[in-house]
Amino acid sequence: MIDYQKIKTVKFRTPRLEIYPERIRHNTEAIVAQCRAKGVAVASVTKVMSAHPAVARAMVEGGAEMIADSRIENLWKLREAGFTGPFMLLRLPTVSRAAEVVEVADVSLNSSFDTMQALAEAARLQDLVHRVIIMIDVGDLREGIWPDKAVNLVKQVSTLKGLEVIGMGCNLACYGGVVPSEQNMKLLVDTVKACRVASGLALPVICGGNSSGLPIMAEGRLPSEVNLYRIGEAIVLGRNVIDRSPWQGTRQDTVIAVAEVIEAELKPSMPIGERGQDAFGETQDFVDRGLRRRVICNIGRQDVVVDGIVPVEDGIIVLGGSSDHLILDVHDARREIKVGDEVAFYPGYGALLALSTSEYVQKVVIEG
Repeated sequence: MIDYQKIKTVKFRTPRLEIYPERIRHNTEAIVAQCRAKGVAVASVTKVMSAHPAVARAMVEGGAEMIADSRIENLWKLREAGFTGPFMLLRLPTVSRAAEVVEVADVSLNSSFDTMQALAEAARLQDLVHRVIIMIDVGDLREGIWPDKAVNLVKQVSTLKGLEVIGMGCNLACYGGVVPSEQNMKLLVDTVKACRVASGLALPVICGGNSSGLPIMAEGRLPSEVNLYRIGEAIVLGRNVIDRSPWQGTRQDTVIAVAEVIEAELKPSMPIGERGQDAFGETQDFVDRGLRRRVICNIGRQDVVVDGIVPVEDGIIVLGGSSDHLILDVHDARREIKVGDEVAFYPGYGALLALSTSEYVQKVVIEG
């Protein structure tokens, strides 16, 4: 007989995301130590965890000099949780929210004079000085002005009262997948030097990018002038973002996604009948493995990137999913997986981003 009272008092429901802050703190300590040894400060990025306070606290305790996030809402969340910063806004600000940006963020990344003009005006109205890092595009083709336009922009911005241009930076390995190299780092450094001469500004900060910059730093190929990194995935997931291999000195079991089995049946591997597109407008390929024991879990593409999760247990294959269902082949699992059982997964970056954002996934902090 089902114990309904027990069901009502279940502490952790499914689906859930288990967060292990001690492991994240360990990763932060390891990466901060590696960066400091090379003269590089760390702005720890909380966005993949939707700025969960337990994660931010682990990063601060691990020695990160600054907290960075792409969402204004996340920075407000951290301020309301008692964090004092300094805070960096990663995504280029919008003109319409300039007043909020200067109120909640100490530093923001920028590439538009119009935006910085709005930030300067908002800062003056609030009797503040807002610090900006001007972004240079060194080849990845996401944000940033082209290097040959940098001098003119810096000279323009240097006249804006209410702003302090503290340096310049770049982004790599996000949109174009371009990896940091001696060539593109030299281009960034040379651009900063030219801007210093032309504007008379000190521009002390040279931000060489994100987690993708760790390998070139570890190999001793990073120009000594680069002195700041924005690190998220390498801390939270312990991964080298160039190839997703484990990063030295870090753990990869920092977060675990857990779903519950809602159906367990023996079924054929191939759909039966004429096939068209699925619910997402895609045509799926199937492998005929014969009759297999398959289970459905209570999580789907509304909550997670299905292709971005790896089962913790051996012998389980992720077959795919719909909006609300995850379908697994458990025929070769080491245990019999039944309705009501839980199945755990290690999420990749995209999967973790979705899990953290989904309001349908319970976030559970596991201490110790």
